[in-house]
Amino acid sequence: MTAGRLRYIEAVRHGLRSSMLSDPGVIVLGEDVRYGGPFGATKGLADEFGKDRILDTPISEATVMGMATGAAATGLRPVVEIMFVDFATLAMDQLVNHAAKLGFMTGGLLRVPLTVRVQGGVSGRFGAHHSQSLEAWFLHTPGLKVVAPAFPGDAKTLLETAIADDNPVVYVEHRGLYWKKGEVTGDEPSSGSVVRRRGDHVTVVSYSRMVHHALAAAGTLAADGIECEVIDLRWLAPLDLAPVVASLNRTGRAVVAHEAVTSGGGGAEVVARLQAAPGVLPAAPIARLGAPFAPVGAAPELEDAFAPGSGDIVRAVRGLLGEAPPATDRQKGVRT
Repeated sequence: MTAGRLRYIEAVRHGLRSSMLSDPGVIVLGEDVRYGGPFGATKGLADEFGKDRILDTPISEATVMGMATGAAATGLRPVVEIMFVDFATLAMDQLVNHAAKLGFMTGGLLRVPLTVRVQGGVSGRFGAHHSQSLEAWFLHTPGLKVVAPAFPGDAKTLLETAIADDNPVVYVEHRGLYWKKGEVTGDEPSSGSVVRRRGDHVTVVSYSRMVHHALAAAGTLAADGIECEVIDLRWLAPLDLAPVVASLNRTGRAVVAHEAVTSGGGGAEVVARLQAAPGVLPAAPIARLGAPFAPVGAAPELEDAFAPGSGDIVRAVRGLLGEAPPATDRQKGVRT
Protein backbone atom coordinates (compact mmCIF):
# COMPACT_ATOMS: atom_id res chain seq x y z
CA MET A 1 0.00 0.00 0.00
CA THR A 2 1.26 3.45 -0.86
CA ALA A 3 1.61 6.12 1.78
CA GLY A 4 -1.36 8.38 2.38
CA ARG A 5 -4.04 9.50 4.79
CA LEU A 6 -6.47 6.88 6.02
CA ARG A 7 -9.14 6.66 8.65
CA TYR A 8 -8.17 4.47 11.59
CA ILE A 9 -10.71 1.79 10.66
CA GLU A 10 -9.45 1.81 7.06
CA ALA A 11 -5.91 1.29 8.35
CA VAL A 12 -7.12 -1.73 10.33
CA ARG A 13 -8.67 -3.14 7.14
CA HIS A 14 -5.44 -2.51 5.21
CA GLY A 15 -3.49 -4.32 7.93
CA LEU A 16 -5.80 -7.32 7.71
CA ARG A 17 -5.67 -7.36 3.92
CA SER A 18 -1.87 -7.11 3.67
CA SER A 19 -1.47 -9.90 6.23
CA MET A 20 -3.89 -12.13 4.33
CA LEU A 21 -2.08 -11.45 1.07
CA SER A 22 1.31 -12.30 2.55
CA ASP A 23 0.23 -15.45 4.44
CA PRO A 24 -2.51 -17.83 3.24
CA GLY A 25 -2.75 -19.17 6.80
CA VAL A 26 -4.33 -15.93 8.04
CA ILE A 27 -8.08 -16.30 8.52
CA VAL A 28 -10.65 -13.97 10.09
CA LEU A 29 -13.40 -15.18 12.40
CA GLY A 30 -16.22 -13.28 14.04
CA GLU A 31 -19.85 -12.32 14.05
CA ASP A 32 -20.94 -10.74 10.73
CA VAL A 33 -17.33 -10.30 9.56
CA ARG A 34 -18.29 -11.28 6.00
CA TYR A 35 -20.48 -8.18 5.91
CA GLY A 36 -17.87 -5.93 7.48
CA GLY A 37 -18.59 -6.40 11.16
CA PRO A 38 -20.46 -3.81 13.23
CA PHE A 39 -18.24 -0.92 12.12
CA GLY A 40 -16.98 -2.02 8.70
CA ALA A 41 -13.45 -3.11 9.59
CA THR A 42 -13.68 -6.26 7.46
CA LYS A 43 -15.78 -4.80 4.66
CA GLY A 44 -14.94 -6.27 1.26
CA LEU A 45 -12.51 -8.92 2.53
CA ALA A 46 -14.92 -11.80 1.96
CA ASP A 47 -15.31 -10.76 -1.68
CA GLU A 48 -11.54 -10.74 -2.16
CA PHE A 49 -10.47 -13.75 -0.09
CA GLY A 50 -13.56 -15.92 -0.06
CA LYS A 51 -15.78 -17.36 2.62
CA ASP A 52 -13.22 -20.02 3.55
CA ARG A 53 -10.95 -17.34 5.01
CA ILE A 54 -13.52 -14.83 6.26
CA LEU A 55 -15.67 -16.95 8.55
CA ASP A 56 -18.96 -15.80 10.04
CA THR A 57 -19.54 -17.44 13.40
CA PRO A 58 -22.42 -18.06 15.78
CA ILE A 59 -23.03 -15.55 18.56
CA SER A 60 -20.88 -17.49 21.02
CA GLU A 61 -17.60 -15.80 21.89
CA ALA A 62 -16.41 -18.79 23.92
CA THR A 63 -16.94 -21.11 20.96
CA VAL A 64 -15.22 -18.74 18.55
CA MET A 65 -12.20 -18.30 20.82
CA GLY A 66 -11.91 -22.03 21.38
CA MET A 67 -12.06 -22.73 17.65
CA ALA A 68 -9.48 -20.01 16.95
CA THR A 69 -7.14 -21.30 19.66
CA GLY A 70 -7.26 -24.78 18.16
CA ALA A 71 -6.74 -23.42 14.65
CA ALA A 72 -3.72 -21.41 15.82
CA ALA A 73 -2.20 -24.40 17.62
CA THR A 74 -2.47 -26.48 14.44
CA GLY A 75 -0.82 -24.07 12.03
CA LEU A 76 -3.18 -21.28 11.04
CA ARG A 77 -3.03 -17.61 12.05
CA PRO A 78 -6.58 -16.71 13.07
CA VAL A 79 -7.73 -13.16 13.70
CA VAL A 80 -10.79 -13.09 15.95
CA GLU A 81 -13.03 -10.03 15.97
CA ILE A 82 -14.85 -9.44 19.25
CA MET A 83 -17.56 -6.87 18.55
CA PHE A 84 -17.10 -5.13 21.90
CA VAL A 85 -14.33 -5.72 24.42
CA ASP A 86 -17.05 -6.20 27.02
CA PHE A 87 -17.97 -9.46 25.26
CA ALA A 88 -14.44 -10.79 25.73
CA THR A 89 -15.64 -11.75 29.21
CA LEU A 90 -17.50 -14.63 27.51
CA ALA A 91 -14.27 -15.89 25.93
CA MET A 92 -11.87 -15.45 28.85
CA ASP A 93 -11.65 -19.15 29.69
CA GLN A 94 -10.41 -20.06 26.22
CA LEU A 95 -8.18 -17.00 25.92
CA VAL A 96 -6.65 -16.93 29.40
CA ASN A 97 -6.60 -20.61 30.35
CA HIS A 98 -5.76 -22.10 26.96
CA ALA A 99 -4.41 -19.69 24.32
CA ALA A 100 -2.13 -17.89 26.77
CA LYS A 101 -0.84 -21.09 28.42
CA LEU A 102 -0.45 -23.74 25.73
CA GLY A 103 3.05 -22.60 24.82
CA PHE A 104 4.19 -22.80 28.44
CA MET A 105 2.48 -26.10 29.19
CA THR A 106 3.99 -27.83 26.16
CA GLY A 107 7.49 -26.48 26.63
CA GLY A 108 7.16 -24.47 23.44
CA LEU A 109 6.09 -27.43 21.30
CA LEU A 110 2.81 -25.67 20.57
CA ARG A 111 2.61 -22.07 19.46
CA VAL A 112 -0.61 -20.05 19.40
CA PRO A 113 -0.29 -17.28 16.78
CA LEU A 114 -3.70 -15.83 17.58
CA THR A 115 -4.75 -12.18 17.26
CA VAL A 116 -7.85 -10.98 19.08
CA ARG A 117 -9.24 -7.68 17.85
CA VAL A 118 -11.35 -5.99 20.51
CA GLN A 119 -12.84 -2.52 20.41
CA GLY A 120 -14.02 -0.51 23.33
CA GLY A 121 -13.71 2.81 25.07
CA VAL A 122 -16.17 5.58 25.72
CA SER A 123 -17.81 6.90 22.56
CA GLY A 124 -21.26 7.06 21.04
CA ARG A 125 -23.45 6.69 24.16
CA PHE A 126 -23.29 2.89 24.05
CA GLY A 127 -23.73 2.48 27.79
CA ALA A 128 -22.15 0.32 30.48
CA HIS A 129 -22.21 -2.98 28.53
CA HIS A 130 -20.43 -1.64 25.44
CA SER A 131 -18.02 1.08 26.58
CA GLN A 132 -15.49 -0.42 28.96
CA SER A 133 -11.69 -0.30 28.81
CA LEU A 134 -10.62 -3.74 30.05
CA GLU A 135 -7.00 -3.91 28.89
CA ALA A 136 -5.79 -4.32 32.49
CA TRP A 137 -7.47 -7.74 32.61
CA PHE A 138 -5.32 -8.95 29.74
CA LEU A 139 -2.16 -7.34 31.15
CA HIS A 140 -2.52 -9.56 34.20
CA THR A 141 -2.24 -12.75 32.12
CA PRO A 142 1.22 -14.18 31.40
CA GLY A 143 1.44 -15.32 27.81
CA LEU A 144 -0.69 -12.55 26.32
CA LYS A 145 0.69 -9.56 24.48
CA VAL A 146 -1.39 -6.38 24.42
CA VAL A 147 -1.21 -3.50 21.95
CA ALA A 148 -3.31 -0.33 21.78
CA PRO A 149 -2.52 1.89 18.78
CA ALA A 150 -3.53 5.55 18.81
CA PHE A 151 -2.92 6.52 15.16
CA PRO A 152 -3.87 5.02 11.79
CA GLY A 153 -0.25 4.34 10.83
CA ASP A 154 0.26 2.31 13.98
CA ALA A 155 -3.13 0.67 13.57
CA LYS A 156 -1.94 -0.92 10.32
CA THR A 157 1.66 -1.69 11.23
CA LEU A 158 0.96 -3.02 14.70
CA LEU A 159 -1.88 -5.22 13.47
CA GLU A 160 0.45 -6.74 10.88
CA THR A 161 3.02 -7.24 13.65
CA ALA A 162 0.46 -8.87 15.93
CA ILE A 163 -0.73 -11.27 13.23
CA ALA A 164 2.85 -12.28 12.39
CA ASP A 165 3.66 -12.91 16.07
CA ASP A 166 3.77 -16.55 17.21
CA ASN A 167 2.09 -15.65 20.48
CA PRO A 168 -1.49 -14.61 21.28
CA VAL A 169 -1.94 -10.85 21.00
CA VAL A 170 -4.90 -8.78 22.15
CA TYR A 171 -5.21 -5.85 19.76
CA VAL A 172 -7.20 -3.04 21.40
CA GLU A 173 -9.02 -0.58 19.14
CA HIS A 174 -10.79 2.51 20.47
CA ARG A 175 -14.18 3.05 18.85
CA GLY A 176 -13.75 6.81 19.19
CA LEU A 177 -10.72 6.69 16.88
CA TYR A 178 -12.30 4.74 14.01
CA TRP A 179 -13.08 7.77 11.86
CA LYS A 180 -9.99 9.79 12.74
CA LYS A 181 -7.64 10.29 9.78
CA GLY A 182 -3.87 10.15 9.85
CA GLU A 183 -0.80 9.42 7.76
CA VAL A 184 0.06 5.80 7.02
CA THR A 185 3.64 5.65 5.75
CA GLY A 186 4.55 2.00 6.21
CA ASP A 187 7.64 3.10 8.12
CA GLU A 188 6.03 3.09 11.56
CA PRO A 189 8.09 1.17 14.16
CA SER A 190 6.67 -2.23 15.04
CA SER A 191 7.71 -2.24 18.69
CA GLY A 192 8.34 0.02 21.65
CA SER A 193 7.02 3.34 22.90
CA VAL A 194 7.16 6.53 20.85
CA VAL A 195 7.72 10.15 21.92
CA ARG A 196 4.93 12.14 20.23
CA ARG A 197 5.97 15.58 21.50
CA ARG A 198 9.14 16.85 23.15
CA GLY A 199 9.11 18.88 26.34
CA ASP A 200 11.20 19.59 29.42
CA HIS A 201 8.72 20.34 32.22
CA VAL A 202 6.37 17.36 32.66
CA THR A 203 6.20 13.88 31.12
CA VAL A 204 2.71 12.72 30.08
CA VAL A 205 2.40 9.00 29.41
CA SER A 206 -0.60 7.39 27.72
CA TYR A 207 -1.92 5.10 25.00
CA SER A 208 -4.89 4.75 22.63
CA ARG A 209 -7.26 7.74 22.41
CA MET A 210 -5.87 9.37 25.54
CA VAL A 211 -2.69 10.16 23.57
CA HIS A 212 -4.73 12.60 21.50
CA HIS A 213 -6.04 14.24 24.68
CA ALA A 214 -2.48 14.43 25.98
CA LEU A 215 -1.32 16.18 22.81
CA ALA A 216 -4.22 18.64 23.02
CA ALA A 217 -3.39 19.33 26.67
CA ALA A 218 0.27 19.86 25.78
CA GLY A 219 -0.77 22.43 23.20
CA THR A 220 -2.88 24.28 25.76
CA LEU A 221 -0.10 24.27 28.34
CA ALA A 222 2.52 25.36 25.82
CA ALA A 223 0.64 28.64 25.42
CA ASP A 224 1.54 29.31 29.07
CA GLY A 225 5.16 28.27 28.66
CA ILE A 226 4.72 24.75 30.09
CA GLU A 227 6.26 22.18 27.76
CA CYS A 228 5.03 18.59 28.15
CA GLU A 229 6.75 15.55 26.72
CA VAL A 230 4.04 13.18 25.47
CA ILE A 231 4.88 9.48 25.21
CA ASP A 232 2.64 6.95 23.48
CA LEU A 233 3.19 3.50 25.03
CA ARG A 234 1.54 1.64 22.10
CA TRP A 235 2.46 -1.81 23.47
CA LEU A 236 1.16 -2.43 27.00
CA ALA A 237 2.66 -5.93 27.10
CA PRO A 238 5.56 -6.04 26.60
CA LEU A 239 5.92 -2.61 28.15
CA ASP A 240 8.74 -0.37 26.92
CA LEU A 241 9.45 2.19 29.64
CA ALA A 242 12.96 3.19 28.55
CA PRO A 243 11.80 6.43 26.84
CA VAL A 244 9.59 7.20 29.85
CA VAL A 245 12.43 6.72 32.34
CA ALA A 246 14.72 8.93 30.24
CA SER A 247 12.04 11.61 30.03
CA LEU A 248 11.16 11.48 33.72
CA ASN A 249 14.82 11.77 34.68
CA ARG A 250 14.89 15.00 32.69
CA THR A 251 11.53 16.53 33.65
CA GLY A 252 11.22 15.22 37.21
CA ARG A 253 7.43 15.05 36.97
CA ALA A 254 4.99 12.71 35.26
CA VAL A 255 1.29 12.12 34.63
CA VAL A 256 0.15 8.66 33.56
CA ALA A 257 -3.26 8.91 31.92
CA HIS A 258 -5.74 6.44 30.47
CA GLU A 259 -9.47 6.17 29.89
CA ALA A 260 -9.87 3.00 31.92
CA VAL A 261 -11.00 3.11 35.53
CA THR A 262 -8.12 4.44 37.62
CA SER A 263 -8.33 1.73 40.30
CA GLY A 264 -6.32 -1.30 39.19
CA GLY A 265 -5.72 0.17 35.74
CA GLY A 266 -2.66 -0.22 33.55
CA GLY A 267 -1.43 3.16 34.76
CA ALA A 268 -0.82 1.70 38.20
CA GLU A 269 1.62 -0.80 36.70
CA VAL A 270 3.42 1.96 34.82
CA VAL A 271 3.71 4.09 37.95
CA ALA A 272 4.94 1.17 40.05
CA ARG A 273 7.64 0.30 37.55
CA LEU A 274 8.74 3.92 37.26
CA GLN A 275 8.96 4.24 41.04
CA ALA A 276 11.15 1.12 41.14
CA ALA A 277 13.35 1.99 38.16
CA PRO A 278 17.02 2.41 39.14
CA GLY A 279 18.11 6.01 39.36
CA VAL A 280 14.63 7.52 38.98
CA LEU A 281 14.04 10.22 41.61
CA PRO A 282 10.92 12.21 40.70
CA ALA A 283 10.70 15.76 41.98
CA ALA A 284 7.03 15.15 42.80
CA PRO A 285 4.77 12.11 43.22
CA ILE A 286 3.77 10.62 39.89
CA ALA A 287 0.11 11.38 39.14
CA ARG A 288 -2.37 8.85 37.79
CA LEU A 289 -5.36 9.93 35.77
CA GLY A 290 -8.26 7.71 34.78
CA ALA A 291 -11.99 7.22 34.99
CA PRO A 292 -13.94 7.08 38.26
CA PHE A 293 -14.76 3.74 39.89
CA ALA A 294 -18.20 3.44 38.35
CA PRO A 295 -19.93 1.96 35.29
CA VAL A 296 -20.13 4.14 32.18
CA GLY A 297 -23.43 6.00 31.91
CA ALA A 298 -25.36 6.00 28.62
CA ALA A 299 -26.76 9.50 29.08
CA PRO A 300 -24.62 12.10 27.27
CA GLU A 301 -23.98 14.09 30.44
CA LEU A 302 -22.89 10.97 32.35
CA GLU A 303 -20.64 9.66 29.58
CA ASP A 304 -18.97 13.07 29.16
CA ALA A 305 -18.40 13.32 32.91
CA PHE A 306 -16.98 9.80 33.06
CA ALA A 307 -14.25 9.93 30.43
CA PRO A 308 -11.09 11.92 31.26
CA GLY A 309 -10.03 14.43 28.66
CA SER A 310 -7.46 17.08 27.86
CA GLY A 311 -8.79 19.43 30.54
CA ASP A 312 -8.16 16.80 33.22
CA ILE A 313 -4.58 16.37 31.99
CA VAL A 314 -4.06 20.14 32.06
CA ARG A 315 -5.26 20.26 35.67
CA ALA A 316 -3.06 17.32 36.65
CA VAL A 317 0.02 18.92 35.10
CA ARG A 318 -0.66 22.27 36.78
CA GLY A 319 -1.14 20.44 40.06
CA LEU A 320 2.28 18.80 39.74
CA LEU A 321 3.82 22.21 39.09
CA GLY A 322 2.10 23.70 42.11
CA GLU A 323 -0.17 25.95 40.06
CA ALA A 324 -3.42 24.31 41.16
CA PRO A 325 -4.62 21.80 43.75
CA PRO A 326 -3.69 18.24 42.73
CA ALA A 327 -6.32 16.10 41.05
CA THR A 328 -8.61 14.09 43.31
CA ASP A 329 -10.63 10.93 42.77
CA ARG A 330 -13.68 13.08 42.03
CA GLN A 331 -11.73 14.82 39.26
CA LYS A 332 -10.89 11.44 37.72
CA GLY A 333 -7.33 11.40 39.02
CA VAL A 334 -5.35 10.22 42.03
CA ARG A 335 -1.95 11.11 43.37
CA THR A 336 0.31 8.11 43.76
